[in-house]
Amino acid sequence: MKKMTRRDFLKVSSAGLVLAGMPFTMSACLKRMDGVAPSDIHDYFSLFGVDEELIRQTLTVALSEGGDYADIFFEFNTGNSIVMEDNQVNRAYIRSSIGMGARVVKGDKTGYSFTEELTPENMKKVARTAAKIAGKAGTQHPADFKEAALPSYYDVGKRWEDVSVKKRIQMLEFVNNEMLKRDNRITSTQLSFNDDERFILIATSDGVLAGDYQPMTRFNAYCVAETNGRRENNGFNLSARQDVNWFTRDKLIYLAREAVNRTISLFDAVPAPAGEMPVVLAAGSAGILLHEAIGHGMEADFNRKGISIFSDKINKKVAEPFVNIVDDGTNQNIRGSINIDDEGITGQKTFLVENGILKSYIHDRISAAHYGLKPTGNGRRESFKHPPQPRMRNTYMLNGPHTFEEIIRSTSHGIYADQFLNGQVYIGAGDFTFYVKSGYLIENGKLTQPVKDINIIGNGPEVLKKITMVANDMKLAEGGWTCGKGGQSVPVSQGMPTCKVSSITVGGKNA
Repeated sequence: MKKMTRRDFLKVSSAGLVLAGMPFTMSACLKRMDGVAPSDIHDYFSLFGVDEELIRQTLTVALSEGGDYADIFFEFNTGNSIVMEDNQVNRAYIRSSIGMGARVVKGDKTGYSFTEELTPENMKKVARTAAKIAGKAGTQHPADFKEAALPSYYDVGKRWEDVSVKKRIQMLEFVNNEMLKRDNRITSTQLSFNDDERFILIATSDGVLAGDYQPMTRFNAYCVAETNGRRENNGFNLSARQDVNWFTRDKLIYLAREAVNRTISLFDAVPAPAGEMPVVLAAGSAGILLHEAIGHGMEADFNRKGISIFSDKINKKVAEPFVNIVDDGTNQNIRGSINIDDEGITGQKTFLVENGILKSYIHDRISAAHYGLKPTGNGRRESFKHPPQPRMRNTYMLNGPHTFEEIIRSTSHGIYADQFLNGQVYIGAGDFTFYVKSGYLIENGKLTQPVKDINIIGNGPEVLKKITMVANDMKLAEGGWTCGKGGQSVPVSQGMPTCKVSSITVGGKNA
């Protein structure tokens, strides 16, 4: 059986870099597998230098102090980034890590430990450390393993390690040139191209054994424009669990066009008015408000601990009957989709709000056991260095009975908010603030003057109650959103149809 220490890993990887003439990959330690993802569990065993017997022994150690449940999680993560500023590539680097974490659960308590040295001795050492959370001798043994049959939500035809640096730079140059030729007011550009490959292997004491290959890419385009002494900046990005073939010529042109158009349009925009008014949320990336102001409050750990304002609202009305909200890990090739979560639960679609009624929280194994339910496949972690938590995947509102035109016509005065950048929410009360880069005034049922630099302030549960119209144009965000919680970051997406909130506080020029 192969043993791999971190020193061996770095030594082999470094050798690969020299032999390949400094490529932007760090995968010499991996079995090549002919440029495709691992095909069965034995490929993952080979990848991490383990076998089923060593995994069983490690889980037995993890249960030796009387834990109720244990799992071990292996991860190899490698990624590449190239940055181009003002027509020149000026930064390029590799991200790479490998390791294993052991978790033991006793009631609501969790013991966790990890190692970057993948030897049998270190694996059992971290399992023994995690086991101490239970505190007394036990004789439990892991169940017989059954390899999980995984869905396939992000099939790719080509591994990122097989894409040349030249190809990446060509795409950057193409988008950069497209941006510069679209408008002579563009004075500066910044682009970045990122790709990642994550390989995970999960084994649990209740018999789950699974491996998954998780690709990711993100292409950011940003520019500065100037005219008559006035300067504006904006950008656009695309992200998905895809391979290089996703970036067609048309898609690269679309990326450049959106970045430029979003920037140039700001020259016509004025500061937003301030006050309490109707706000129409645009289809797509406005779903970030749904994610932050509502989604986090539905994560079960906050409810199990009585922190969230939704903790007593299961099976109660929280919105109008045409409001339906899901958290979904099954959307094909979308950034937040997962074949399997980081606890060994396969990806699934969870109704949070159904016909206006709060139906479910977002569960990991611990919260599901607390409520006597099955996990929803939301146990996620940033890396092998972290224990899983209940986390969102792709959170979005389903289509409603109205149309975009009906919603705008119904609004005599308000704001149409279409480019959300960031926000902040206080989980307990559900209060939030969001910064919206741009939108439009709505006057007498029509979109009129472009506006910018909009701050909206509200309360998540109250916003849910004030959703008075939902359109039939649901769209998932196209960009690369990352969710932070408890010191960990994971990739997510969100979306929504156009919807009208009858009243939100808008902070603008008179605020």
